[in-house]
Amino acid sequence: MLIARLIADPAELETRLDRATAALEGEGMRVALAQMLDFCGDVLQIGLPEGDATTLRRVLDEHFAPADVLVSEAEIAVPELFVSDMDSTMIGQECIDELADFAGLKDRVAAITERAMQGELDFASALAERVGLLAGLGEDAIETCLAERIRPVAGAATLVATLKAKGCRTVLVTGGFHHFADPVAERIGFEHVVGNRLAVADGKLTGALVGAITDSAVKERVLREEAARIGSDATSLAAGDGANDIPMLQAATWGLAYRAKPKARAAADGWVDRGDLTAVLDLLGVPREEWVRG
Repeated sequence: MLIARLIADPAELETRLDRATAALEGEGMRVALAQMLDFCGDVLQIGLPEGDATTLRRVLDEHFAPADVLVSEAEIAVPELFVSDMDSTMIGQECIDELADFAGLKDRVAAITERAMQGELDFASALAERVGLLAGLGEDAIETCLAERIRPVAGAATLVATLKAKGCRTVLVTGGFHHFADPVAERIGFEHVVGNRLAVADGKLTGALVGAITDSAVKERVLREEAARIGSDATSLAAGDGANDIPMLQAATWGLAYRAKPKARAAADGWVDRGDLTAVLDLLGVPREEWVRG
């Protein structure tokens, strides 16, 4: 059984659904159900007795983009665990790029960040190179950067607060830095944070990191370990936007790509391209009257 939920422009929705249904039938995939969810009026649910999830995502993308989509081989419900990336997922910025601006190096650092997120550079090497460029920057620049530039993505706090109210454990795991992630997690409402630590001496960044690097392997391991603590059959949701998030997205019961780079989007079970992060709640089937506004 395959289940797809999507939120798309309502204009000509029925016509596009007819075309998507025909395209799926051409792939040997029969649509058994297509209806709007009673409790989430903007969400179209499509059910197929059998078929290939990758093909279903491709056809939906071809006929409904831009849309918010989740495809599942199991019944969709509120997960017991939510693990999310931070930069460009829970917040709208890349912290290291913004911090580099204070050192007059934003363009140089941002170019490395972009290549790493696209999967063109090894993450650990790219991170070390970028952090090294920040050597000598005052630690006070971090507080200024946080106050002036770092903002949660629309719907982030509502998503996290609602999931927590439903009994879901929430974890922020980032290739960024605790200097940023800890206050961001507190502001949005995450219960636990995993990230990298910047080395500081005499009030200035040394250009080094303290401890092991939080990379894609660590992100995946955090998701698996957190799920195992809940139980062997725990359901999990992961969210991210870059190549560094792919193993985590694939390890989760449902991996969602938020405004993501192509490789991460292709690896996920679904994506949010149209709405804000509250679209995740719609895709999970949480009635809006049960949302906890963050």
